[in-house]
Amino acid sequence: MSKGRFISFEGIDGSGKSTQAKVLAKTLVDLGHDVVLTREPGGSVGAEEIRALVLQGDPDRWSAESEILLFTAARRDHLEKTILPALDAGKIVICDRFADSTRMYQGLSRGDLRTLVDELHTLMIPRDPDLTVLIDLDPKLGLSRAKARNTVEERFEDFGISLQEKMRVGFLNLAEEYAERFRVIDGLRNIDVVAADVLDVVQKHL
Repeated sequence: MSKGRFISFEGIDGSGKSTQAKVLAKTLVDLGHDVVLTREPGGSVGAEEIRALVLQGDPDRWSAESEILLFTAARRDHLEKTILPALDAGKIVICDRFADSTRMYQGLSRGDLRTLVDELHTLMIPRDPDLTVLIDLDPKLGLSRAKARNTVEERFEDFGISLQEKMRVGFLNLAEEYAERFRVIDGLRNIDVVAADVLDVVQKHL
């Protein structure tokens, strides 16, 4: 068992999870913890290259099956190069998205492929988060926030509100399925209020 702790943040696009991951990382560093803040897809050189492939371009650029393989490959490289070495060194790893996002976006977005996602995960990914913080938000607000960012990485946002609504329900169902590691935080509040709740959950876990 690795010495560090692995915390992931999940949520629909625009939920504020990336902001909260950054705030938590800074707060824990200020409290004296050794922290690595990373993201998915990405977090290593190889995984960042795959990120560009899957998050940019036409919404129908890849089949769902191809996406699952790409995300799994990126995650494996991310684990090998970034996450596991940090955990072995006793650090706290905070990851913006992990396998639960693949279970949702690739497992449910274009057909029922959740079983395939889980089978690949079991085969190739040897580590799950110790704690997963789900920032829950109304899909309409989340999508408007996400589109307002106006970046090139809007492939999944371009699927529209129906996907975001489906993802929100899916994430809440995951929180029940993996209740031992999930904690749900209401994201429809002031950033500082949400951050305080997140810190309370994490400190109890640590």
